Amino acid sequence: MTEGFTNVAGQRLDVPDPTVALQGVTMGGSAFRVIGSTLQAVILSLRNGANIYTETGSLSWMSDGVEMNTNMGGGIGGVFKRMVTGESLFVVDYVSRVDGALVAYSSDFPGKIVPVNLAQGQSMIAQRGAFLVAEKSVALSVAWTRKLGAGFFGGEGLIMQRFDGPGTFFVSFDGEIVEYTLQAGQRLKVDTGHVAMFEPTVNFDVEMVRGVKNILFGGEGLFFATLTGPGRVWLQTMPMAKLAGAIFKYLPTGGQSKSSGLNVNIGDLLGG
Repeated sequence: MTEGFTNVAGQRLDVPDPTVALQGVTMGGSAFRVIGSTLQAVILSLRNGANIYTETGSLSWMSDGVEMNTNMGGGIGGVFKRMVTGESLFVVDYVSRVDGALVAYSSDFPGKIVPVNLAQGQSMIAQRGAFLVAEKSVALSVAWTRKLGAGFFGGEGLIMQRFDGPGTFFVSFDGEIVEYTLQAGQRLKVDTGHVAMFEPTVNFDVEMVRGVKNILFGGEGLFFATLTGPGRVWLQTMPMAKLAGAIFKYLPTGGQSKSSGLNVNIGDLLGG
């Protein structure tokens, strides 16, 4: 049994609490805890009157005292912005009517949930689909990469997500997170898909891999994403696309597993 776990027949069952990875207070005054190690969740204890929002389908659980309101979040313009940034067409507002009401949101991929506090006029740019939950004072909008080539070949997409303060928002990234502070003119070359978030002062572009042998046999693709300072950048160690590609080659084809010789139906394998 795990240390701290008790299970005596007829008595109370005590399961150990999950690890608390982060805890703090949002800009709006609501306490939060990020729990777990690889499959994390954020649990917020909302103050009375607190208003937060998510995309539809994000809620994991909540207590009494919280009102839900599904809406278009900025009208047709807001719907378009969320659609092109990989979010749902509608948003859900959660308004607490009591102190200490609980709401929880979970990541749907192994990685880290990161809280970000923004001052008035401060902004941050993140990969598509990173948004998890935010205080209502935080504006979510579209961030276009500066050059068309960066969008088509940079691996992050032509469109990213921009968050404008004030307030706290939470994003979910893939794998572990590594932070770098780039000085003016300092450049970082990043394999596609590893860029998680960066400050707006950082220039995002792409650069073609040099050398015929590198292109043909390097296995890194044709382009690097380039990040040029000044500013901070956050990189993720396990992009979802890379993990999906690694898993895909082990999936059975034609309805059967070729590697093992077993008769495995793909639908059964995936739980369909």
